Amino acid sequence: MAKSRKRHHKSGGQNRNSNNNNSNDVLSPSSFQPLNMFFNRNGGYEAIPTSHQGSPPVEGVTINMSGTSTPARYHSDIETSSNSRLSPVEVDVCFPATPSKKEEEEEGGIDYEALEEFVLLEKKELAEQKPRTRPRRLSTMGGSDRRYSMYGDRMKTVEPNEGTDQYRVTFYSPCEATTIHSRSMSEIPDYKDGCLSDMLKKGCFWIDIYNPTDLEMRTLCKAFRIHPLTVEDISMEEQREKCEVFMNYYFICFRSFDQDEFSATYMQPSAIYIIVLKEGIITFHFKPMPHPQNVRKRIKQLKDYINVTPDWICYGLLDDITDSFAPLIRAIEFEVDSIDELVLILKESEQSDMLRRIGYCRKRMMGLLRLLSSKTDVVKTLIKRGEMVPEEGTRPALSKEVALYLGDVQDHILSMLQSLNHYEKISSRSHSNYLAQISIEMTQTNNEINDVLSKLTALGSVLVPMNLVTGLWGMNVQVPGQYQEDLTWFIGIMTSILAFCIASTLLMRYYNIV
Repeated sequence: MAKSRKRHHKSGGQNRNSNNNNSNDVLSPSSFQPLNMFFNRNGGYEAIPTSHQGSPPVEGVTINMSGTSTPARYHSDIETSSNSRLSPVEVDVCFPATPSKKEEEEEGGIDYEALEEFVLLEKKELAEQKPRTRPRRLSTMGGSDRRYSMYGDRMKTVEPNEGTDQYRVTFYSPCEATTIHSRSMSEIPDYKDGCLSDMLKKGCFWIDIYNPTDLEMRTLCKAFRIHPLTVEDISMEEQREKCEVFMNYYFICFRSFDQDEFSATYMQPSAIYIIVLKEGIITFHFKPMPHPQNVRKRIKQLKDYINVTPDWICYGLLDDITDSFAPLIRAIEFEVDSIDELVLILKESEQSDMLRRIGYCRKRMMGLLRLLSSKTDVVKTLIKRGEMVPEEGTRPALSKEVALYLGDVQDHILSMLQSLNHYEKISSRSHSNYLAQISIEMTQTNNEINDVLSKLTALGSVLVPMNLVTGLWGMNVQVPGQYQEDLTWFIGIMTSILAFCIASTLLMRYYNIV
């Protein structure tokens, strides 16, 4: 644009001055308003200076790109042409402002000022609101609009009670004597002397947030430099298990399940989202789960023997989620062995519930296979990417000890997958055997019915000729020996009929009909 305007000044500047002395055709400063709107937002680019009324035009105008007014970040043509039509949220997602390496080194990777501003702002908002009012949930978009997961798992769950006053945020650090449970992040410093930034600077920290709010997600995204794609996955409750590596953190999505046997959502998937930073770890989940508490209890027991680091906490979560599948697989093993032994020896009156047991057992196995099948890839990716030490040093490096532990977790997952596949084959064979047993019993019943029908058919074939003979002489015709006083003809006819019955019976026995 600068070059074209330069040529425009060279070619037409003298003609404009000669034809119109009032300089009506000369571009006024107001005509550069569109350029100022797009290129002068950071004070880096200025409009091309034009000649004043009666003064000669400026020849050879160029733009200085190396002065102090150069913007810190250049906006591309696509961005400048589309930002005027996009909302601030869309601009932030499509064109995120990525901090430079120098800024990250100066600020240590965490924006503590933004974090403290958030704490003060949240305290002010909570003070102005009614007491014990639940902040707006992340997954609600005003009114009845609801953002569901693309994979449909979230639609099966029951929404938590928004009016309950529960402890949603848990702060743990090996440098602190106790674990802090609070209703919001602004309440964490109230339990200790100092501010939240000072607590984070002491050492490794772990922030666990249940059902985060919009304000919390925006602040954490800014303070810990979380990528907008990661925030989108968390806010949409992405159910696909994965391990992604970013500039300054690892993002892990790992699925557990609802372990309450009396719940309507028992065995339904429940994802936990883990962000492993160099300074600490942040976890998010939208359903209550016992894994964070189990890991904190395990750390308390092993605190004298281990070095608590963000990668170790991540391993503890993955290991505890993996171990939670072991009791279910053991129960399935007992059930499959029982079904396999009883399916062929039960009586007909005892097999009414067998098909239901087989179907329920196979349903549980398929659910566990669905939850475990993708976990090996997540752990494998974490081990592979974690062993690569970044040159910049902004991303946490996975220690060799934790890598060994993660390899053990991967072995447990593979063992459980092999066991489930084996049990699935056994239950499939038991299912086929059960259906074959029912088919055999039905065939035996049909054979018995056919035997009875064949005997009745044979009896009918003997009695029909007898009825025919007696029926013929029972009509109004002359009977042989009708006028004789003895029973010679009667005895002869009955003897013939009897002989026919005996011969027919012997013939049927010869051919195994009866």
